[in-house]
Amino acid sequence: MFVALLAALTFVGGGAAHADEINTDKYDYVFSGNVKYNGKPLEGVVLKVSGSGYSAEVKTGADGKWKIGVPEKTEYTVTLDESTLPKGVIVAEGGAEVKAKFGLTSSKSVNFFLGEGVRVTTSFFDQFIGRVFNGLSFGLLLALAAIGLSLIFGTTGLNNFAHAEMVTFGALATLSLAVDLAWPIWIAIIGALVLSGIFGFTLDAVLWRPLRKKGVGLIPMMIVSIGLSLAVRYTYQYIYGGGTRQLPGADGADLKFGAISLSPLDIASMVISIVVLLAVAYFLLRTRIGKATRAVSDNPSLASASGIDVDRVIRIVWIVGGVLAGLSGVLFAFYRPGVSWDMGFQILLLIFAAVTLGGLGTAFGALVGSLVVGMFVEVSTLFIPSDMKFVGALAILILVLLVRPQGILGRKERIG
Repeated sequence: MFVALLAALTFVGGGAAHADEINTDKYDYVFSGNVKYNGKPLEGVVLKVSGSGYSAEVKTGADGKWKIGVPEKTEYTVTLDESTLPKGVIVAEGGAEVKAKFGLTSSKSVNFFLGEGVRVTTSFFDQFIGRVFNGLSFGLLLALAAIGLSLIFGTTGLNNFAHAEMVTFGALATLSLAVDLAWPIWIAIIGALVLSGIFGFTLDAVLWRPLRKKGVGLIPMMIVSIGLSLAVRYTYQYIYGGGTRQLPGADGADLKFGAISLSPLDIASMVISIVVLLAVAYFLLRTRIGKATRAVSDNPSLASASGIDVDRVIRIVWIVGGVLAGLSGVLFAFYRPGVSWDMGFQILLLIFAAVTLGGLGTAFGALVGSLVVGMFVEVSTLFIPSDMKFVGALAILILVLLVRPQGILGRKERIG
């Protein structure tokens, strides 16, 4: 029989660290709380707040109190880590994970009921298997964006930092069609992908093709892409605001497959990613345009001398890259879940890491690099704090390049 006691937990704006008070001056929305059992404060209890791409941890102080901040007024998931409770104490009712939303004020209270009982733990193996499948799902959606970026680099030599905004464009277009215009979600996604392809074509026709014709160097073009990224990103913020919004159907109950817990959206995301990636492989290996794309990527001058219309190939690559980036943005919006003005920028370094790790300019290398990065990002949280997982992915990139500078599937080239 449980001896249920109320542990009142209130939130206030914070960041990710281990302390009794986190970033209360940094954010406007502040959560605070007091964790007690049998009237006694519990010190060192870990609580995690996550949502809309934000994640933070905090520990209770000696008085059982804690504070943590969040950047936006939206829904968050609050999790109490039962492994940090005293022996024999568990969350008795309602579970250790609670969905919380702010009301009219900038603070919110969430209650956990603590009681006596036997704590159920998840084995390391089960956690590892679950992280592997999460990493596979993340790596596949990352691959969609990385392959588009790799194709653009291979055919033009451009390191396009505005590719992040092409990822964001797909999610925002879906949001506008599905929520603002109330289209059915699947029709909205198809419409968003068409618009993403048009967006990629427009960027090349209006900006990149004229710069290529004028003979602008790759370094100045890369700097232009950084400026374009900033301009487009803050245009998104001006139009859509700085908050995070949800796509229809983003919330759903997980399905259990032994140690694996996946939502229907996770399964659909993985299936869609695999089908699209197979279609891209067929396009590159079996179609005339795909073979021409690989020829341009290998040697644009020789391809042009062989009768290939290089400009036409580059236009098609920008369209394909836009569609793949847009689809990646849509799937990432369901993965987070949530759509925001800077969501593409949040994974831009991971996209570049995947492309570089696989081998610059190789589409299949980008796929392999994305799977490695996605897996490492998720599995590494078993050993390092979740806030450090992106740093770990970049560290593995550096280590691999020290051993194989050309990337996993890249080819060695003679310099000089």
